[in-house]
Amino acid sequence: MATTTHESGQTSVSHDTGTGHSIFKTLVFLVIVSALIFGGVTYYPDLVASLSTDAKGPDVLTYTVSPERLLVTVTEDGNVESASNVEVKCLVAGGSTILWIVPDGETVEAGTEIVRLDTANIEDQLNNQRITYEKALATRIQSEEDFEAATIAVKEYEEGTFLEELQKVEADIRIAMENLTSSKNVFEHTKKMARKGFVTKLQREADKFAVERAGLDLAAANTRKKVLEQFTKAKTLKDLVAKREASAARMRADEAALSLEKARRDRLASQLGNCVIKAPQSGMVVYANNAGRSRYGGNQTPQVEEGAMVREGQALIRLPDLKNMQVKVTVHESKVDQLRRGMPARIVIQDQEHTGRVVHVANQPESTSWFSANVKEYATTVAIAGNTTGLKPGMTAEVEILVADRKDVPVVPVSAVVEQRGKFFCWVQTQNGRERRPLKLGLTNDKLIEVVDGVVPGDEVLRNPRAVEKEAREDVPLEDRQRDRSAFGDGETSDGGDSTTDDSNRPEGGAGRSPDGRRDGAGNQESRRGDEQEPRGGPLGEGRRGGGRRGGGRRGGFDLMQYDTDSDGKVSKEEAPERMRGFFDRIDGNGDGFIDKAEIDAMRARFQGGRGGRQGDGRGGAGRGEGGGYQRGGDQPGGGNPRGDRGSGGPGGRGQ
Repeated sequence: MATTTHESGQTSVSHDTGTGHSIFKTLVFLVIVSALIFGGVTYYPDLVASLSTDAKGPDVLTYTVSPERLLVTVTEDGNVESASNVEVKCLVAGGSTILWIVPDGETVEAGTEIVRLDTANIEDQLNNQRITYEKALATRIQSEEDFEAATIAVKEYEEGTFLEELQKVEADIRIAMENLTSSKNVFEHTKKMARKGFVTKLQREADKFAVERAGLDLAAANTRKKVLEQFTKAKTLKDLVAKREASAARMRADEAALSLEKARRDRLASQLGNCVIKAPQSGMVVYANNAGRSRYGGNQTPQVEEGAMVREGQALIRLPDLKNMQVKVTVHESKVDQLRRGMPARIVIQDQEHTGRVVHVANQPESTSWFSANVKEYATTVAIAGNTTGLKPGMTAEVEILVADRKDVPVVPVSAVVEQRGKFFCWVQTQNGRERRPLKLGLTNDKLIEVVDGVVPGDEVLRNPRAVEKEAREDVPLEDRQRDRSAFGDGETSDGGDSTTDDSNRPEGGAGRSPDGRRDGAGNQESRRGDEQEPRGGPLGEGRRGGGRRGGGRRGGFDLMQYDTDSDGKVSKEEAPERMRGFFDRIDGNGDGFIDKAEIDAMRARFQGGRGGRQGDGRGGAGRGEGGGYQRGGDQPGGGNPRGDRGSGGPGGRGQ
């Protein structure tokens, strides 16, 4: 294109056709090249991935092994609790009724009344006990007075009464001696006067008798002194001392009784004071209700609420220390061995993260309910570090405990590992195809697993080997499942030997084998169809079961009389097995409380009648035996085959 200016001042434009066409081609070429470059950059990775996928297969997923940091953790849910709870318990003997209690969750100060229990019964007991105590006090006072009087009596006799009596006896002796001397002098004078004739013979005899009487009085006085000193004193002292000791014993007994009654009075007074419970420290009130339930859904512990009866020693309120919180979790027995005290933990409570450490791992499993008795879990306590403001007991927390921190170790996804024959393998993508490699594994966090030996960084392993490799889907061959007899230790089996005994040599009624390899309740094999092999049957308790799977006898070789422990020819209800006691009376036809052989035969005859279950699709077979079995339809006795397998003969009910 060219521009021309004329003399008139007008400007005109002229087009160069050849030059414009060249410029247009250049622009188109540049646009095409730009589009190719942009498309190559954008779609090249997808193209390469597509080509790679075509080479590996449409569903192949791979993972490139590289050294990574492997954090092995144990994650469990638990509940927040205080590390130091102060429990407020009911201290009233025999329990009481809650009349008033502070609302749950309220914050209280130390010394604030938080619980008030019923006091009516305790007040009545306390009044009666006060009366009993006063009576015991009066008795003790009287016993003390009696003891003091008995003590004075002993001293009175030793230092007063005995000396007085001794002095009297000694005075009598002295008087008797004087009388004897005087009588002798008079008698001597009388004898002289009698010789001179001045005294009569009668007077002489009288004076002589006076001497003899004075001698007798002296002897009697000496005897009284001897008795007093040797016998009377000892006897009287013994009696007085015994009374004193008895008084002392009664005094001690009354003192003990008084102390007992006083203790009872004081205890009741203390119980009365225990009916008003005050907070021992400041904190938030948490009712000590047991969240656990009994087997049938009821609470095992009385719930804390107004009007509830509570036991002595039952915890009513917990005052947690909110500045010292922890989380209690239960860890499955398969993981508890990995935990140690001091392990760090990450705790998430209501979207807030905290750190903590394991402070306790129980060595005994927690008690479980009846429907989860086989689950063994161990209580683990994790202390929360740092600020615990806003945390309350009972909050749900997720705890992740760091078990191991492995740095720069080769790892592979758990899905890439296949276990076969007790060993672990993975499949590696190589230039020559896929290669199976044995692995020696280390720790795992359930997503990635550490590889100790088998692969190296840079190897490309299949993430889904079972989906793309037939070899990874192969099950363990049957010959690899054979078990070693030595694993069971010494001892004989029921057949007296090992399980390789040739069953073909067993007598009829033994553990024979049928083509399908199934064995009946008496050790006999059952054929899948009675017309393929002759079934071997017999009456209940005497023979073998029929060819039907559930036809014939209920259990071959069963004999009820084997429970006749006292050998009286009859089986009592106590001797019968537990499973038969529910229908024992139905078998006991005469109602005498025993089952004899005739009643057993009658039972077999009823079973032989063939009262089967619901209509089925096949006829029951009983083989050569007499006894019927139990059908699943209505649990009625009969000889039917529940599965409808055709037997070769014998009566029986229709199968289910």
